[in-house]
Amino acid sequence: MSVRLQRDVEKLKKLVISLAALVEERFRTAIKSVECRDAQLARTVIDGDIDIDHREVDIEEECLKILALHQPVADHLRYIVAVLKLNNDLERIGDLAVNIAERAEFITKQNPMEIPFDYVTMSQRAGEMLQQSLDSLVHMDLDLAYQVCAEDDEVDTMKTNMQAQFAQEIRKEDKENVEALIHLFLISRHLERIADHATNIAEDVIYMITGAIHRHKGHQYK
Repeated sequence: MSVRLQRDVEKLKKLVISLAALVEERFRTAIKSVECRDAQLARTVIDGDIDIDHREVDIEEECLKILALHQPVADHLRYIVAVLKLNNDLERIGDLAVNIAERAEFITKQNPMEIPFDYVTMSQRAGEMLQQSLDSLVHMDLDLAYQVCAEDDEVDTMKTNMQAQFAQEIRKEDKENVEALIHLFLISRHLERIADHATNIAEDVIYMITGAIHRHKGHQYK
């Protein structure tokens, strides 16, 4: 492998890790804005979305430059291909964090209410999956990537249960908080999608390391 290729791949890795850290930070800020009913925190996530968009474009351009200039093969080619895919997942997680922040901003303008869903547990599990998937990427940890894939159904089940709880709450006579309830329920959908994107990232890490495509394998572990 040429020195220039090694240098460019290392630069790409730093860009990806930097974007991953930023996306995770924005996700956690969005969640905190809901829990603390903090409109200012929510606004920082919303206003910061353009930065994530720009970084996504920079990473894609860097990948295309490496492909054009160096024509990498084997491990390096797999890495570039996987980065092109997970780069999009990171940007989408950033968008979903913005969606959560926008709903948080709306909720802060409503009367205080008790959250009738197990929102905290679901947000924690989605956050753990995101962190684990990014850790598997940074450390090229195959076992951790498989673990994330195995955990995906748990968040799906939480969202289904939350949907049933929402249906019960919406039937109650007191409709004062209906709009806030709808926004809270939609946050659960965003959390489910974030968990899905975290799983996608873990699957891309598996591809980077093994060359195997892990999609659509259900609960198969190895």
